[in-house]
Amino acid sequence: MSKMRVEVVSTEQMIFSGEAEFVVAPATEGEIGVYPQHVPLLTRIKPGVLRLKVPGSSEEVLVAVSGGMMEVQPSLITVLADTAIRGEDLDEARANEAKRAAEDSLKRATDDLSTAKAHAALAVAIAELKALDFLKKRAH
Repeated sequence: MSKMRVEVVSTEQMIFSGEAEFVVAPATEGEIGVYPQHVPLLTRIKPGVLRLKVPGSSEEVLVAVSGGMMEVQPSLITVLADTAIRGEDLDEARANEAKRAAEDSLKRATDDLSTAKAHAALAVAIAELKALDFLKKRAH
């Protein structure tokens, strides 16, 4: 099967850099699947789970993303995520606590900046929880 290069970058670090046979991303208009040689496109991604089918592995690489942009070229996909966390680094208790804290911050927000920060924190927590939910469903 043919492969494509995939780069997933958050504002803090490189999350994934390597080859993939297939990528599924949470685009704003719905989930999008990309195979090598896909037509070029640029799309916004929403909070959710980015799934990568890596050559030689039966398990998908999962990355929780809180939003951002994805550029698709025939042999390269670049995901610029606001925040991204690999599946193996997710912690359900921490994600639930972060969600509660973000919801509390949103209730207490008194200006545009604090509201935006609370929305961003909530998006990260929701993306993590979606990824964890996906992992639970796949395990069953």
